[in-house]
Amino acid sequence: MNHNEALALVREFVKNEGLVRHMLSVEAALRFYAEKNNADVETWGLIGLLHDFDWEIHPTLDKHPQAGSALLRERGVSEEIVQDILSHADHTGVPRDTLRRKALAACDEVTGLVTAVALVRPSKSLYDLEASSVKKKWKDKAFAAGTDRAEMEHAAQELGVELWEHVDNVIIAMRRIAPELGLVGNIQQP
Repeated sequence: MNHNEALALVREFVKNEGLVRHMLSVEAALRFYAEKNNADVETWGLIGLLHDFDWEIHPTLDKHPQAGSALLRERGVSEEIVQDILSHADHTGVPRDTLRRKALAACDEVTGLVTAVALVRPSKSLYDLEASSVKKKWKDKAFAAGTDRAEMEHAAQELGVELWEHVDNVIIAMRRIAPELGLVGNIQQP
């Protein structure tokens, strides 16, 4: 399966554009980390793009992502990728015992916080967003209250990257696809 086929599968099952953008964000972040670690960029990207494809059809922890794994297998997704996707949910019991599984867990939650911070800035853009701005919002527990900051800290630690360096890496990765994410804002694309 390539990126276009995976995106078609996502769009088949996901109607919420915000959720599609989340998966594109995680894909971009995983591609960044794959490049950084001389790993298979395409495979890492597919994992990020597909990890939440079943959330709208299985929006509960007793079904997501494990119920979606059968659909992925039917569509020819390798078992290795299916297992990596299953690892992003603690309740599946699939260990995060590889670098890409750790990267998926580390990138999943933080992309939502980065997006939320970008959207409240005057520019509404990733192009001028820095980790320091995310750090300021981090302290406000009412801001993006649905994000689990403890989970983000733990996942970055498991990945072996200091939290604010990780946030900066994710911002850089997401900038690459800012137009697709609707996060160009009122800034000219560099």
